[in-house]
Amino acid sequence: MTDSTGVDSTHFRIAELVQDLHSRRDTDSDTVVAELAEHAAIEIQGAQYAGITLTRNAKHIETPAATHKWPILLDEVQQRHRQGPCLTAAWEEKTVYVADLETEKRFPLYRRDALEATPIRSIMAFQMFIAGETMGALNVYSEEPNAFDTHSREIGLIFAAHSSVAWNTARREDQFKRALASRDTIGQAKGMIMERYSVDAVQAFEVLRKLSQDSNVPLIQIATELVAQAGPSKDNAG
Repeated sequence: MTDSTGVDSTHFRIAELVQDLHSRRDTDSDTVVAELAEHAAIEIQGAQYAGITLTRNAKHIETPAATHKWPILLDEVQQRHRQGPCLTAAWEEKTVYVADLETEKRFPLYRRDALEATPIRSIMAFQMFIAGETMGALNVYSEEPNAFDTHSREIGLIFAAHSSVAWNTARREDQFKRALASRDTIGQAKGMIMERYSVDAVQAFEVLRKLSQDSNVPLIQIATELVAQAGPSKDNAG
C-alpha cells in the first residue's frame, strides 16, 4: 500500500511539473529541458545524475541538458564509438538498463571508456520522441551498481513520455517566436527598400531574394544586416 501511494504521489508531481512548464509562456526550450533533467534526477528512484541525449541518424550526438559532467562525458564516449545505452534507447529500444558496467557485454568500447573516465556503474535510458528526424533519450545514472528497479523503470517511462510532450511544445513555441521575429525583420528591410527605391512590396522582396542568392547568404541574415545598418543613421539623423 505504501509503494502504491508513493508511485501515485510521484505521478502527481510529474503531472504538476509538466503542467507548470506548459503554463509558462516565457519559458524557452533550453530552460524546459534543463528543468526536466533536474527533476528526473530527483524523481526516478536510484538516480544520482540525469541527462538528455539527442541524436540525428544515430551519428551526431548532443547533450542539451545534464545535471553533472558525467552524462556529458558519457555522451562523448557514445559519439566516439557510436555505441552505448542512451544511443540504443533513442533508436532501437524503449528502455535500456545497464545494471553494472563492470559486467556489461553489449557495449564493449563504451564500457571500457566509461569505466576509465567516470565512477558511473548503473545507467537506465528511456526513449523520447522528438519532432523531426531527431530521436532522444532521457537517462539516469548512479555510481552504485544495480541502482535501478521496476519502480525506477515505471516512473522513468512516464517521465520520458511527459518530457517528450513538454519539450516538443516548448520547441514549437521557440520556432514560432523565431518565425515572427524573422517576419518582422524582413518586413522592416522591405519597407526600407520600398522607401529608398520607390518600389512595391513584391519588388522589394525580390531585391532581398536576389541579394541572398548572389551572396549565398540566408535572406533573413541579409534583412537583419540591412536593418542593423539603418539603425545608426536614423539615430544620427535625430
